[in-house]
Amino acid sequence: MKTKLALILLPATLALGACMQTQADRTMVGATATGAAAGALLNDNDPAKGALIGGAVGAAAGMLINNTKNDQGQCQYQDAYGNRYWAAC
Repeated sequence: MKTKLALILLPATLALGACMQTQADRTMVGATATGAAAGALLNDNDPAKGALIGGAVGAAAGMLINNTKNDQGQCQYQDAYGNRYWAAC
């Protein structure tokens, strides 16, 4: 039952994410939805609690991804000396 529900809701949520204006918004929705689905599937005792925890973890991952990437298709890197710079991903 949980698997069927997740397989129905995950694509629906990702389709909703496709309507977002920016790549950052799409990344955030996708990461949150994937985390929520994974949390619900992995928590046998309380799927709702698993979805909430997984969604929070997914949202944090989405924010981390968005903070290390810009709109020009470049990612932020750090060299051995601690200097940060932007270069192609």
